[in-house]
Amino acid sequence: MPKHLKKLTEEVLHENPWWKYKHDTYEMPNGKPGDYFYGETNGVVIVVPVLEDERIVLTLQHRYLVDKQSIEFPAGGIRIGMTPAEAAQLELLEETGCVPREMVKMGTFEPANGFVKDMCHVYLAHVASQGPQHPDESEEIELMYRRPEEIDDMIRKNEIWDGETMATWALVHHYFLH
Repeated sequence: MPKHLKKLTEEVLHENPWWKYKHDTYEMPNGKPGDYFYGETNGVVIVVPVLEDERIVLTLQHRYLVDKQSIEFPAGGIRIGMTPAEAAQLELLEETGCVPREMVKMGTFEPANGFVKDMCHVYLAHVASQGPQHPDESEEIELMYRRPEEIDDMIRKNEIWDGETMATWALVHHYFLH
């Protein structure tokens, strides 16, 4: 069984409103010290909004790091002082204009546990109403409406390539199997 690494020190190298960049030293299995550099966030929420007709609301937005359009579920960081459920409702409203009738937590996952602590909280939202979007000033988001089988097909065709979106779909897909 792999050994638990013993943390020796921890320091924050950089901090901004979205995340911290950290450096730890730890004791390796051979007793020598090692360095570990990683990011840490307050967590993320991802929401799968379902309309009355069972179509799902997706977002289309440009992703700066890969300079490419990405089809995703509404998502965003958890602000300090907010619960994941509160952050999920806020992101849903901002990005899609949707107000949930009911939200169900479907699970959690760590998207990149080797280099960032960024727990993702996944919610399924049954939409009661939809009004105008209220995106952050840095966001330009188009909405897409798809049926569950279309999302499966979009993943197979690599039209949906975002890892968090695919992991979220793996957590909620069974809900749509009748």
